[in-house]
Amino acid sequence: MTGQFAQAGDATEAGADGPLSALDGPRLAAALDRLAARDPGLAAALARHGYPLPRRRAAGFATLLQIMVAQQVSTSSAAAIWRRLAAACGAAVTPAAFLALDDAACRRVGLSGRKVDYGRGLASAVLEQRLPLATLARLPDPEVVAAIASLRGFGHWSAEIYLLFALGRIDGWPAGDLALQIGMQRLRGLPARPDRPAMIALAESWRPWRGAGALFLWHLYGATTLELAAMARSAR
Repeated sequence: MTGQFAQAGDATEAGADGPLSALDGPRLAAALDRLAARDPGLAAALARHGYPLPRRRAAGFATLLQIMVAQQVSTSSAAAIWRRLAAACGAAVTPAAFLALDDAACRRVGLSGRKVDYGRGLASAVLEQRLPLATLARLPDPEVVAAIASLRGFGHWSAEIYLLFALGRIDGWPAGDLALQIGMQRLRGLPARPDRPAMIALAESWRPWRGAGALFLWHLYGATTLELAAMARSAR
């Protein structure tokens, strides 16, 4: 699974020592330098493709909802649905604003019935404090993942994406992400795309900086995809 959260995006900073600063530019570069010192293959790829930009999103309901919207659709489709949904919600995408949308309004923005149910479940969990978003930033990584993944429609991928992009956890590792898996396949020259268990094993030596490695693999995936497309055009 993959989506628009591997793309560059703006976020509201949470302060110099807040959750979003953990993977800012200098810290991301420093973490990748540490990984490169222990991983010659990554070091060679880093020298060729350069450092990725930070990828950060504001923590909260809207980002979790956007992650769910991005599931199983292309980046462009997810972005279009989100723009329509944000417009339908009005001033801000809040739990109350989302719950105020009826089924017809949700269909008009492009949400499937299943995603409407998932979104309403998330909104209710936040409003009822079954998912206390304000406390997630203070929890250890496994507890954050468990809390989010307990919601219907929000599995490990959604939770790990939130952990990495919204909470800025430097060891966040969305092992089930398709583009991340292809990036790892290309980095290691593997004959097949590794699955989630293989991705966890392959990145074990990258702890505690797997999030930095993830951002580089998305960067690598994008760069090598462009290279492959250029080679295909030149071969015609």
